[in-house]
Amino acid sequence: MTRFWIGAGAVIAIGLLLAVTDIIANSFWFFAAYVVLQYVVLATAWNIMGGYMGYVNFGSAGFFAIGAYTAIVLYNLVKAPLLVMIPLSGIVCGLMGLGMGYLTLRLRGVYFAIGTLALAVVLETLMVNWDYVGGATGAYVIRPRTLEPFGDYVKFLTFVMLVLAVIAVAAARWIERAKFGRGLHAIRDDEIAAECAGIPTLRLKLIATTLSGFLMGIAGAPFPLYVGFVEPASAFNLAYAVNAIAMPMIGGTTMWAGPVIGALLLGTAQQIANVTISSELNLLIVGLVLVLFVTLAPEGIVGLVRKYFGRGR
Repeated sequence: MTRFWIGAGAVIAIGLLLAVTDIIANSFWFFAAYVVLQYVVLATAWNIMGGYMGYVNFGSAGFFAIGAYTAIVLYNLVKAPLLVMIPLSGIVCGLMGLGMGYLTLRLRGVYFAIGTLALAVVLETLMVNWDYVGGATGAYVIRPRTLEPFGDYVKFLTFVMLVLAVIAVAAARWIERAKFGRGLHAIRDDEIAAECAGIPTLRLKLIATTLSGFLMGIAGAPFPLYVGFVEPASAFNLAYAVNAIAMPMIGGTTMWAGPVIGALLLGTAQQIANVTISSELNLLIVGLVLVLFVTLAPEGIVGLVRKYFGRGR
């Protein structure tokens, strides 16, 4: 029954987006919605490792950027369409996640976090020195102005990101309820005890890093068409890594709804701040909200709701 309601909700959301494309004339709302949905995918992807498995990944911006640069390579080579860029970018980032897992998953705690951060720095250095994708000066990607039946191409990108968000959330929900997810939870609670119980911890961790990398890659694939110009400083922006961590922690890392709630609330607040105050305050807003939640509600919004209803019962 729960699957039915999730599927029905996804169909309704997509239907509503198709309907409002003809009603809302101002493209800004679609630009803002795209960013919020992009963060839903990133936060959900991060939560597979950071929430379910307990391994904090500071390299989210690296996976996101490699997804974007893979799309640029495909565009430069064969002018590949977006629907080809997305799965191929996901595959490249999934393989990168697998490689990262082999290199870093024997580390734990802060050492693993530093290793993933170092990976993002190395990748950014490589992109800065790779002239084929623009190097330090960046690369232009010319998108179509319109695409029927959406009209403005940005509306189409928003629709695509909504579909990707639905896929990411569905994957997270499946992991949460599957045997695979229970294995990740065991690793998070006590990895040594999980190994002693016969759980193939290394295999599960490698699958988690691959899946998380794949989802981050598909989140980054439409980015060049969205902005039209990509440079290392924008693709590897610290905001992606910070938001990917903060949003699940604010919403709650214990279930699939937490990253979605955190991304919708914090992403919307950031877009409002962009047009009313200043875009430079985004990271300050994230930091202040994260400190408040870590101090007052360490289990996030989902934890607060569970505690409230638990007391009620």
